[in-house]
Amino acid sequence: MTDTTAADATLAPATPATRPARPHFSSGPCAKPPGYDPAKLATDVLGRSHRSKLGKQRLQYCIELMRELLNLPDTHRIGIVPGSDTGAYEMAMWTMLGARPVTALAWESFGEGWVTDAVKQLKIDPTVIRADYGQLPDLAQVDWSNDVLFTWNGTTSGVRVPNGDWIPADREGLSFADATSAVFAYDLPWDKIDVATFSWQKVLGGEGAHGVLILGPRAVERLESYTPAWPLPKVFRLVSKGKLTEGVFKGETINTPSMLAVEDAIWSLEWAKSLGKGGLIARSDANAAALDTIVAEREWLGHLAADPASRSKTSVCLTVDADEGVIKKMVSLLEAEHAAYDIGGYRDAPPGLRIWCGATVDTADIVALGPWLDWAYATAKAG
Repeated sequence: MTDTTAADATLAPATPATRPARPHFSSGPCAKPPGYDPAKLATDVLGRSHRSKLGKQRLQYCIELMRELLNLPDTHRIGIVPGSDTGAYEMAMWTMLGARPVTALAWESFGEGWVTDAVKQLKIDPTVIRADYGQLPDLAQVDWSNDVLFTWNGTTSGVRVPNGDWIPADREGLSFADATSAVFAYDLPWDKIDVATFSWQKVLGGEGAHGVLILGPRAVERLESYTPAWPLPKVFRLVSKGKLTEGVFKGETINTPSMLAVEDAIWSLEWAKSLGKGGLIARSDANAAALDTIVAEREWLGHLAADPASRSKTSVCLTVDADEGVIKKMVSLLEAEHAAYDIGGYRDAPPGLRIWCGATVDTADIVALGPWLDWAYATAKAG
């Protein structure tokens, strides 16, 4: 008589002995920084008006921390705005596009979203340059007499622009960079960026709902010299009587912010300041390298982004030699075992895995994830 229980036990993959200490690999909202504790947040401002002296001080302090960490030139302004990165980018589009032709680059879902806004909402008939998921379009095709919309780091495809060399210094149009998975993870060339947007929920591991809008001097000039043909909602209005509303960039937000989210961002920024921008970049690089080693050692894993030069070091998207059902089961198994949370690929992307490697993740946790991916793959394939 066959002992089926013993046979099944022989076939079952062994459960890894060590779990990631912090299995938070979501690509947004992302892992909190190491040592984070809500009890450590300053709370004096909670329950106070954001228009109070204290409220304005804390908002301004948050802006100053971002400026210092990014080494942002004094020529660029930083504003805290509603609607996360999406709200910040749409604010820029609605207030500045229409003055000249537009080129939109799309190689993942968020870039495609900006195309939809430009075509269907603003109706400005842009030139659209597309590439499939995992690829980068030919950047040499871009006509810089146009305003240009693009994502610096494609969160849902794992593809990024390699640098700013493709953006000319003497461009006529404005560069609009959706940089939400890139800011604090790469050394961005601010002289090549006229408009940048991001949210705290990515590389800083902050809370959602608030966006950050960075304007260079050419963007300010556009705002003060051009009035769009379409009406602007109140939360998008950056100009009053033909002049930039400077208060927005000094902590006087357009609408009521969550001061709890602001304090959360300040905590993360102070943590980041202790490392410096170079330290943040080094952590992301180390995490991406550790995950790359895991992929290289497994024939059934691959990178969706084929070219290492344009492969994201934050939102790393992986292909799996399995059908969508197996991949979904892997994701569920890992969550149930508290080994990895929220690592399924984006809903519009090809089926696969997406693992956040930003600075708030510890490299030891990426390393510990490797055996768990083996376990989940074998278990899911076994049915």
